[in-house]
Amino acid sequence: MALPLILASHSRPRRDLLYSAGICPMIRESHVDERAVILDMAKRQNVNPDQIPAQERVAALSRAKAQTVAESFKAVKEAAKNARGYRQISTPLKDGHGTISAVESMQDAIKSQQGMATIQVGPLVVGCDSMFTLDGVTYGKPHDKDRARTRLHLMSGKTGTLWTGHCLIDLASGKELHAVSSSQVTFCELSDADIESYIATGEPLEVAGSFTLEGFGSAFISSIQGDPSGVIGLSIPTLRGMIESLGIAWTDLWNLTREDKSPSNPDNPVAPKDNVHQPGDGWIECLCGHRHWGLNGASGVLLARRNEQTGEVTDVLLQHRALWSAEGGTWGAPGGATSDGESPLEGALRESFEEANIHPDDIEVEGSYLEDHGPWGYTTVFAFEKPGHSVVPKANDDESLEVGWIPLKDVMNYRLISPLQNDWSEFVKRLQEISRRMLNNQISSAQRQ
Repeated sequence: MALPLILASHSRPRRDLLYSAGICPMIRESHVDERAVILDMAKRQNVNPDQIPAQERVAALSRAKAQTVAESFKAVKEAAKNARGYRQISTPLKDGHGTISAVESMQDAIKSQQGMATIQVGPLVVGCDSMFTLDGVTYGKPHDKDRARTRLHLMSGKTGTLWTGHCLIDLASGKELHAVSSSQVTFCELSDADIESYIATGEPLEVAGSFTLEGFGSAFISSIQGDPSGVIGLSIPTLRGMIESLGIAWTDLWNLTREDKSPSNPDNPVAPKDNVHQPGDGWIECLCGHRHWGLNGASGVLLARRNEQTGEVTDVLLQHRALWSAEGGTWGAPGGATSDGESPLEGALRESFEEANIHPDDIEVEGSYLEDHGPWGYTTVFAFEKPGHSVVPKANDDESLEVGWIPLKDVMNYRLISPLQNDWSEFVKRLQEISRRMLNNQISSAQRQ
């Protein structure tokens, strides 16, 4: 299996560059406050932010983005490492019903699944940021038409430099590398009509330097000296050199072929244009007669809230699934397809944060249940809020109509996704059993003290 690459950016041009190079990255947006990073940098250097060279700014921003995403994956690994309880496995296609066919500890399950917590190299996280300099002035994204118009007039017929910072982190070893690429970009003479028509497309408003090489702006670029992919926002030669300096072959990251296409399901509405194709996304034709989402299987976190005095489970956090998703419009545990290189537990923790804001630092994993169909399976991870922690549900991507805490007694009033509907009564028993065990452990611990 290919070594997983995590791109700390939602930028379509960057991921398209990687697609073209044979790599489908896992996408994790950093949500870094770029202005705050630069202001903090200026404060530490005791200078005006405008005095910081572009190459230093992009280096700092790329590092902040990569580190933020790396920390989120470290939290996933830590939550998996601390998982308690046991995993139950049912094989309904073999025995004709959903009885438990095997039980193993969560830690034994993690060791057997060879996820991120057990590999010696990777996953690799890459963060990037770009800025443009012209006549000694640094330009980021203009954000409004007037600023873009002024910049485009200044750029007409001139040559500037596009700087792109890169930060690469190997999660297994913690090694961190940095590099900045630069390319000289020469523009043709732009007429007032050219500029107004270009602004009307909206493209120059939210891109570094007010232009793109891969879009409408390409027609106004006369020449480039340096790496064109760096102008798009991620220098492939620079990234390849960084990866190879870690002793990793670039080809070890290849996980696409020219025949690969974005996944689709004729039974569901089309996904939004900006929805990201992640490694592991796709449909499986199962022997049970249904199509299942997730080439490596799928998983989700069934997070419960409990009364710490009585041990009673009071609420569960559920996701109202987007209409275009698998079994769209139903309610279920936040989750999705397991990505390449992940264990089902790690995939559930990652997906539940992306879809419902369940941060791994705020929960305790207490067991799981696998419905094993052979080439495909769905893992439900049972978890509870940590004492003193509170999970505030929020839809962090476009795969949820809404997310929220649902009183346990009301769950059956909702239209549930099939895996949850089929096993709900058993899941409630399991959650109550786990909660009672947690309460007994609390009492025993208090008595020892």
